[in-house]
Amino acid sequence: MPLSMKREVFVTCAVTGSGATQDRSPHVPRSPEEIARSAIAAARAGAAVVHCHVRDPRTGAPARDRALYREVTERIRAADVDVVLNLTAGMGGDLFFDGTEAMDRMSPRSDMAGAAERVAHILECRPEICTLDCGTMNFAESDYVMVNTPGMLRDMARRMTEAGVRIEIEAFDTGHLWFARQLVEEGAIPEPVLAQLCMGVPWGAPDDLNTFLAMVNNVPAGWTWSAFALGRHQMPYVAAAVLAGGNVRVGLEDNLWLERGVLADNAQLVERAVGIIERMGARVIGPDEVRARLGLTRRDPL
Repeated sequence: MPLSMKREVFVTCAVTGSGATQDRSPHVPRSPEEIARSAIAAARAGAAVVHCHVRDPRTGAPARDRALYREVTERIRAADVDVVLNLTAGMGGDLFFDGTEAMDRMSPRSDMAGAAERVAHILECRPEICTLDCGTMNFAESDYVMVNTPGMLRDMARRMTEAGVRIEIEAFDTGHLWFARQLVEEGAIPEPVLAQLCMGVPWGAPDDLNTFLAMVNNVPAGWTWSAFALGRHQMPYVAAAVLAGGNVRVGLEDNLWLERGVLADNAQLVERAVGIIERMGARVIGPDEVRARLGLTRRDPL
């Protein structure tokens, strides 16, 4: 595939995520106020989109509390800076087992929810974008399986679409893009289609460039796509994504470091990404242009 550099690029900031990073950096936001404040700072630094999870304000553990999502949503929407709001719908499919012999029952550590519960905060908060993890995979952060069956994904996609929320396909491997194409063909995911290529998440697609180009080559013509990689590869993948024709994602969900020995905040990561994009000769676009390209509608919560 000949490379076709992206000349107008939007930046997504993944603000906090659901990984066990809350005690590894003081900059990882926990409370709704901290998450919203960090998202707003990222928007001021040049992020057109903020991708938000919520956490237990006391422990920092990942949460699915609708009240927390609503507070984050309202605080971001009330800010004096505009940004496209993207909420995760990736939680509620975490399957744990107790060892390798008790495979006939899931562990109490599991967090398994039905489709209605997994998208309840989306229907209530009505973000412009929400994510759909388009496949099942092993996760190396802990010994668990991220479960997303075809039936579950069809159900969730239908609920998201009926709510008028644009779906961002989260693709952790080429098979996830394969099934996403099927969902688009069935009409479960409407056009314009948005995809996020997730590189280097164990045990999905590794973050080597050959695999990355295989992922890019599996994105259908006409789709809008973005990409990210974890840790020290986050900034190199800003350049790689732009060079390959895509948009970029940075943020503390995927990487805690600005450089060796220096912990970053979200605004600093966005500023670094903006600098890379502009030095490549591309233009960083804002939320209004993203809305126009993706057919987004900003709504207040119900």
